[in-house]
Amino acid sequence: MGVVCVYSRGTMTRPHRVLIHLVVIGMVTLGPIAIERLRPQAQAPANQENPGQTLFASRCGFCHGRDAAGGETGPDLTSSPLVKDDVKGDKLIPVIRDGRVSAGMPAFALGTTDLEALVAFIHEQHRKAEAQPGRRRGVTLEDLQTGNAAAGQTYFNGAGGCVKCHKPDGDLARVATRLQPLALLRRMLFPTRGDRPNPAKVTVTPAGGATVTGRLVYRDEFTVALTDSAGWYRSFPIDRVRVTIDDPLDAHRAQLGRYTDKDMHDVLAYLQTLK
Repeated sequence: MGVVCVYSRGTMTRPHRVLIHLVVIGMVTLGPIAIERLRPQAQAPANQENPGQTLFASRCGFCHGRDAAGGETGPDLTSSPLVKDDVKGDKLIPVIRDGRVSAGMPAFALGTTDLEALVAFIHEQHRKAEAQPGRRRGVTLEDLQTGNAAAGQTYFNGAGGCVKCHKPDGDLARVATRLQPLALLRRMLFPTRGDRPNPAKVTVTPAGGATVTGRLVYRDEFTVALTDSAGWYRSFPIDRVRVTIDDPLDAHRAQLGRYTDKDMHDVLAYLQTLK
């Protein structure tokens, strides 16, 4: 920065000249500092993750998803009543710190700063979700309470054919006590064996060979396998045998193509009366 000072010696007194020199020195010394302060300050990248987001992704994201909207085994926290009722971590921090072992959630030994950062991030995601009411990913209890129990009982005993395999006072006794509504709907539509043996029976007849019968173990487009009455595992190329399978769950699979939305909710409403 250059400064040029022009004046006439004949018209200025010594004090004037000293004052002008001081002004010039000040401009030379302080000018660059003032200019630097006027320059725009560097901004942090807009997409820089905050501490809570980083912590959540590493500690919680596997179950609850990186955006807290639900994952493989954890619920959607953006629509969680616990998050909605939380005030500055009064409900969330004890759960994060102590865990819920019975539900498969471990405890996290984190300091106060980290816990507060996690709570802040969860609330931020909750606010974003609230601002987008059409993005709901979960199922609420109200969604499952739209059926007519009387119509469901009629369908169960009639068109649905459910009564052929199930008894309200037998295998379905107190089913609504054992299973919550959503779990009950899932079991109704997509029943699984759990730890029980496969109930499906298979009969395999090789060309020119003896018929073999047993419990179905495996089947795809290439192979069928079974366990015979003696406990032996046997497999056959499926294109070289005739296969007949009797699987009680086939009725549920076939029913999926016949259910209307009303039928499903009516039957669910009926099953929820079996307590």
